[in-house]
Amino acid sequence: MALQVLLLLVGLALVVFGADWLVDGASAIARKVGISEFVIGLTIVGFGTSCPELVVSLTGAFKGLADISIGNVIGSNIFNTLLILGVTALLSPLAITSSNKKRDIPIVIFVTVLFVAFGLTGKEITRIEGVIFLLLFIVYMIVCFKTDKVDENEEVEEKQLKLFAALAFVLAGLCGLIFGGRLFVDSAVNVAKALGVSDKFIAITILAGGTSMPELATCVVAAFKHKQQLALGNILGSNVFNILLIIGASSIVMPLSFASMNIVDLGALLISGILLFTACYTGKKNELDRLDAAIFLAFEIAYMILLILSI
Repeated sequence: MALQVLLLLVGLALVVFGADWLVDGASAIARKVGISEFVIGLTIVGFGTSCPELVVSLTGAFKGLADISIGNVIGSNIFNTLLILGVTALLSPLAITSSNKKRDIPIVIFVTVLFVAFGLTGKEITRIEGVIFLLLFIVYMIVCFKTDKVDENEEVEEKQLKLFAALAFVLAGLCGLIFGGRLFVDSAVNVAKALGVSDKFIAITILAGGTSMPELATCVVAAFKHKQQLALGNILGSNVFNILLIIGASSIVMPLSFASMNIVDLGALLISGILLFTACYTGKKNELDRLDAAIFLAFEIAYMILLILSI
């Protein structure tokens, strides 16, 4: 047990340092190539921080463990929206742009509803549906780059990293996040299995939370550095990546059964998207404020309590 605790601490340190390097590097790249921090967060950072989910879900698919593949994505998306955005907005309210309201957030909700609809139809995500997800993912990435606009009001740092240094920071940050998250997940899963909990519970709680650690660390660091659009882009991008790319690729490897997913899991997933949408138009409009953050966190706590009671 002492070794597992040590691995947890080492993994946490790697995640924290990795997040700091990733945010600095990604912000510098955005400035150098003339792309908005939101799109950098959506693509480079979003893909990088979703790598742990990709590894876990694909491994689950290859091993025939659909509960791991599906549960990991459902848990991660709930965790991303309710807990990570909740914590981030509590630290620093997040501005929501017109593009976020009209394009990005509705797309996240659309792919979430489509994912649930596909899963409930026939109780599995088929290979054909996986191909549809991958095609939608490609279209979304193209649209994001084609319609991207750099915010002229974004803060410019006094000292700019050179492009090579920025790329090195991004790579080092991603390595720290991925390997640190992996250490955390492995040790946490070993403890959970020793306690005899189910694969679905491990996937939705420990694996989802552990594989979302990169997003949590990145968003918290971005909030402290006033990179709000990078933080929001990271979460929206991760949620889209998780469904369209990760579930799409995993279901092509093996159709993924939806049989063990219940109304609580799917309800929490859909509610998280609805709360994100309503936050754009309630309270302080065009901002995810601290009241929204408190509501997000309250729903996350309620969901975790229901999960624990269902064991």
